[in-house]
Amino acid sequence: MSTFMNEDFLLTNDVAKKLFNDYAKNQPIIDYHCHIEAKEIAENKEFKNITELWLGGDHYKWRFMRAQGVDEYYITGDATDKEKFLKWIEVLSTAIGNPLYHWSHMELKRYFGFEGYVTKDSGEELWNKCNEVITSGKFKAKDIIKMSNVETLCTTDDPADSLEYHAIIKEDASFTCKVLPAFRPDNAMNVEKEGYIDYIKKLEKASEMTITSFDELIKALKSRISFFNERGCRLADHGLWCIPFSDANEEKADEIFKKRLNGEIPNPLECDVFQKTFLVKLHEEYARLNWVSQLHYGCRRDNNTDMFKKIGPNTGFDAISRIACEDALAGFLDNLNSGNALGKIIVYSLNPNANEAIDTICACFQDGRSVNKIQHGSAWWFNDHKLGMENHLKSLASNGNLAGFVGMLTDSRSFVSYTRHEYFRRILCNYIGTLVANGEFPEDYDILGKIVEDISYRNAKNYFGF
Repeated sequence: MSTFMNEDFLLTNDVAKKLFNDYAKNQPIIDYHCHIEAKEIAENKEFKNITELWLGGDHYKWRFMRAQGVDEYYITGDATDKEKFLKWIEVLSTAIGNPLYHWSHMELKRYFGFEGYVTKDSGEELWNKCNEVITSGKFKAKDIIKMSNVETLCTTDDPADSLEYHAIIKEDASFTCKVLPAFRPDNAMNVEKEGYIDYIKKLEKASEMTITSFDELIKALKSRISFFNERGCRLADHGLWCIPFSDANEEKADEIFKKRLNGEIPNPLECDVFQKTFLVKLHEEYARLNWVSQLHYGCRRDNNTDMFKKIGPNTGFDAISRIACEDALAGFLDNLNSGNALGKIIVYSLNPNANEAIDTICACFQDGRSVNKIQHGSAWWFNDHKLGMENHLKSLASNGNLAGFVGMLTDSRSFVSYTRHEYFRRILCNYIGTLVANGEFPEDYDILGKIVEDISYRNAKNYFGF
């Protein structure tokens, strides 16, 4: 029996161990999608304590605490930071099978030197041990990024953002990590949302344009895309409930937009038409600039109305949507391809049952001009655990080109979540190593090593052009 989380953690054969230690382990990290704020990097944020670093905004942990019967007072309520941390440690000790158990122990080990395992009585020891590191003056935001071996980091930014903090980061010659913006226009697309008219006014100010029609909206966004492009942005990102099923129709989109400016909330069908037209127009521009677009879909958000009213979105009340969007995805890609506007796109579905459908649809639109031009993005959100990653890798290998995969991202607001890249690399090496151990692929490390290095690092560097 293996000891808990030893150096061979998740590596079940000699080939896997060699692939991880010799080829994957020390590769730099390209975190092409995260939710870290550029402001915190620019200001080189110094955290007060482990609760602020570890629990603030982490809805993964909040969900588990609620499931364990922890009162909201200790989660998002008025309990002290220490009380919140002690409650988290108490419940973490029983999180068997949950990825939080592995993630948390890897973070404790890599960043704070904790070699044991958490029990319900570990809280006081860990509170003191972690805070000693955090308050040492050597554990600020930039320090964490450096020690994590991050080469490139892409934030998630609204079109109206001034990107002033990215400019400040770039001025620091001592900080070698490349921090780039990524364009996330959800606020301009979600025409049905409360506050949409106020957002359009904000976009008008940023673009220095009047926006009274759909055409003017797209022109304003194109001006912001140009602004982002000049500042190193090479990625767009869209968060969708599902891929719109309707046909793009600029005339109808204009009617819907003008009605919304007059205060009328569009119905679901109108939203679908508007969003499809919006996506097509922006993807035409992405393709022109050779940007990569990321499509995140399949999340049913804010399911608990009472808690949404109390503490707002992104607080742990989202779930996997079972609406199958892959027929719409195929139609969308075909629309872009027929219009000569199909650029590089990464597709993420929150529904793990969509893996095979996504892989076979992506294969229909590979055109030989780029390795895996249409990518099946890494196991996302509720799937970025051992089982989810394994299933994703198996589907991609079975139905597509695993060797051309751009690899892992953090999709996180936490500065210490970079151990997820190690977690992924261990799972990747074990999957490939098992194929070799079973006689399904030759034990040729010239080939195997390159595949592992490419997926861990080089594919992302080449695909995004960093």
